[in-house]
Amino acid sequence: MNPIKELSPADYNKIFELSQFAFQYKLSEADLLKKKEEADRHTIWGWMEKEEIAAKLHLIPLSVYINGKTFDIGGISSVATWPEYRRNGMVKDLLAHALKYMKENGQTLSYLHPFSVPFYRRFGWEVAFDEKHYTIPMEALKQKWDTAGCVRRTPVNIELFHTIYTDFAKQFNGALTRDEKWWKQRVLAKDTMMAVCYDDSNQAEGYIFYNVKDKQFEVKEFVYMSLNGWKLLLNFIANHDSMANEVKMVVPENDKLPLLIDEPRFKQTIEPYFMARIVDVPGFLSIYPFEELPDVSMQLHVEDSFVPENSGTYEISGTDGNVTISNLNTNLSGSEGMHCTVQQLTSMLLGYKRPQELAELELIYGDRHTIEKMEKLIPMKQTFFADYF
Repeated sequence: MNPIKELSPADYNKIFELSQFAFQYKLSEADLLKKKEEADRHTIWGWMEKEEIAAKLHLIPLSVYINGKTFDIGGISSVATWPEYRRNGMVKDLLAHALKYMKENGQTLSYLHPFSVPFYRRFGWEVAFDEKHYTIPMEALKQKWDTAGCVRRTPVNIELFHTIYTDFAKQFNGALTRDEKWWKQRVLAKDTMMAVCYDDSNQAEGYIFYNVKDKQFEVKEFVYMSLNGWKLLLNFIANHDSMANEVKMVVPENDKLPLLIDEPRFKQTIEPYFMARIVDVPGFLSIYPFEELPDVSMQLHVEDSFVPENSGTYEISGTDGNVTISNLNTNLSGSEGMHCTVQQLTSMLLGYKRPQELAELELIYGDRHTIEKMEKLIPMKQTFFADYF
């Protein structure tokens, strides 16, 4: 008998009892109700021992932008096991079950926030998103920003926020396509201040969600559509100099703020954030928007020890910008082409790391010409994930 069972709302109390224990938090009645409402979009599996939940995993159906195209993904969340059942392979089996489900449902990619990077690397996930954290003295932002327009504090306006966010998110790889429920449940907090910047034609160019407390200006979300909008929001932050001494914010790894201010020697740290994994290698390759090259032909050898059916040799070929993918066989012994694991393939195709970088570290290998072809085939785009689950 299969010990993995799909759980239902009737199991929510036991589900969140385990979550509260494993992640060491306490839910009020109101918070528990909110969690249950969020869980309605999840598929939740439990590993059952005598009708009791020994371990569990949540899968959230989501979609993200990759090179301007929308991909369906599975977000793995709230993986937990009661201590007496740990180290019995339950999470491994739940992950395998979730990957099979995702593939059957057209979710060719999966995200998760790891409690341990080495643990999830064993199952094919790889770090694909970094965060850059700034701690900026307020004095550093007090300068002439040369802007046109204004910033206005605003109540919640999901339609406007969503329009601005979508244009911003498409600039990056891996950013979430948010729906109204996600905005309400996961983005907009009751205690958050909100402001929108407008150009001199009254067109919205960006927004900021923030809090000011204990002499600190904390940016919750910072989104802009133009250089003018960016500067308007920076000037708005600087106008809080009587209330805050420093600014804390999280930005994409390639953020250029230090180039704009006179004193760029403020605290800047880059931290690994979310992990990703290609669920279905042939399925993902077949819909991935490669760069349009006049002529290309190369072999890609992929190894996936946790999902062996992904392992194989793939032919990437095309003329006049039309790229086709062929799964040749499952023999990885060929010397031609480029060799990589599913982790490194995920890293490359999302744009987190380039083929040349990985080849220099001997994380992938192959002949120089094939790696150069792969370098040209993958669009140049920074990964960024502004959300959490």
